[in-house]
Amino acid sequence: MHGQPDILPDARLKTVLTPKGVKMMGSVAWVPIYCVNCGADGGRVPEENMTDVFYLCDPCFEVHGKIAGTMVMRDEVFFARVRDEQLAKYGRDLTPFEQAVQLTDPDSFLSKLARARAALTPSL
Repeated sequence: MHGQPDILPDARLKTVLTPKGVKMMGSVAWVPIYCVNCGADGGRVPEENMTDVFYLCDPCFEVHGKIAGTMVMRDEVFFARVRDEQLAKYGRDLTPFEQAVQLTDPDSFLSKLARARAALTPSL
C-alpha cells in the first residue's frame, strides 16, 4: 500500500487466553517473546501497556540485516547499558522485581532507557 508503513510482526504468542510462559514479578505479568524469524527465545516483556513487540535475534539479524526504514540497537549493547546504569546508581544488578518497579516509574533510569531503545528499535 502506497503511503502506509509496513507493520512488523508481533513477537508474542498469539493465544486467546493467557499466553503460555507468563511469569508474575510482583504485580507485573511478563510475557515471553520470540524471534519473529526463527522462534528463538527473546526473553520477556511487561504485559501492561504493551501493544506490540518486534524481536529479531542476533543470528537472524546477522543473516537478514537491518530492516529498511528502522534503526536497531543490538541486545548486547542495550543490556550492557542497563547493567552499567544499575551498577552506577545502585552498585549492583537489580532483581527482576526491582526492575519491574523501576519500569512503572516514567522518570526512572530504566524507563528512560526502555523508551530510548523503543525509539531506536523496529516497533515497540
